[in-house]
Amino acid sequence: MSADESRLRWHCRRGMRELDQLLGWYLDVRYEKVDDAAKAAFSTLLDQQDPELWNWLSGRDVPVDVGWRIIIDEIRARDRI
Repeated sequence: MSADESRLRWHCRRGMRELDQLLGWYLDVRYEKVDDAAKAAFSTLLDQQDPELWNWLSGRDVPVDVGWRIIIDEIRARDRI
């Protein structure tokens, strides 16, 4: 695991089990397969506050940033694949 991935793993630990699992899933399953723009978007997504992340991931709201929206949509769709 690279230093960048280790840093991201640490930032995926949110203190809310559901967020930990959802964000960790993206890092474990998708992160290595996406392009550099998506990797950068994921990194900045992790800088957002937990309530915002939870609202986006639970479908209560949608992030303005298109890169974040793509990641959120992918995480939300993971159980439907």
